[in-house]
Amino acid sequence: MPDDAMKLEAAPVIEHTAIRGGYKLLWLRAPSIAPRVKPGQFLHVLIPHLGESVLRRPFSVFRAEEDKCAILYKDVGRGTRTLSTLRAGETVSLIGPLGNAYPDLSPGNYPLLVAGGYGMAALYLVARRMPRQGIAFFGGRSVKDILCIPEFQELGWEVRVSTEDGSLGHPGRVTDLIDHWLHHERQQHTPELFACGPNGMLQAVAQRSRDHSLQAWISMDSNMGCGVGACLTCVIKVKDGNDWTWSRSCREGPVYDANHILWEAHPTSQPPNLPTI
Repeated sequence: MPDDAMKLEAAPVIEHTAIRGGYKLLWLRAPSIAPRVKPGQFLHVLIPHLGESVLRRPFSVFRAEEDKCAILYKDVGRGTRTLSTLRAGETVSLIGPLGNAYPDLSPGNYPLLVAGGYGMAALYLVARRMPRQGIAFFGGRSVKDILCIPEFQELGWEVRVSTEDGSLGHPGRVTDLIDHWLHHERQQHTPELFACGPNGMLQAVAQRSRDHSLQAWISMDSNMGCGVGACLTCVIKVKDGNDWTWSRSCREGPVYDANHILWEAHPTSQPPNLPTI
């Protein structure tokens, strides 16, 4: 991404509302950043009122419209708990848009979106800017973790849902829905997958893309420090011919070809000693 596409901006809070299940929607006025956002990119947010904590937090862009943008997040730690106290009129320092975006749909292909948790928000811009509608597969632990169904349906997308506790849709994992589609409905389509969610889900999507010879794009969830490629906190191992190399998920990612990730080097869940935001 060219350096001149990245902006530092003081963004006033326009609206801040609770959704459900602890999720909140934060709208910010950011005329320098919002028009530049591409699907899959993120904002690096300096959360006010955190005292000695100076590190920014990365948030996927849920919506970007004219001079404003929105992030959808959940209160999971000190940073997001503090973020949740912001009111209209307060100002937030943003750097963005950052990262590598999802590529365009290949000509003739049929889009399948696969999302778990926050991934539903991250994939909304993908759905909105896609040249054709397809199917969005949403998965979560319970109905409280399923977001944005009306927003996707308003765009003309079919939404299929799974929850591990069976409280909404198919009882099981989102990959069950993908398996069913691949075995029973694929005949008339050449699918291309766009996925965002927990690493375990992404690895399962990558496995299916290999098994069925499909193109799959995934957004890797890595802990970030600087967000601009300098600190190397977020490096992951990717394939480099017959060897491997380090890749900065904030710069060369977070979106990757699923088959370029060296999966055996990455845990499928967050280690317990890593702090939440």
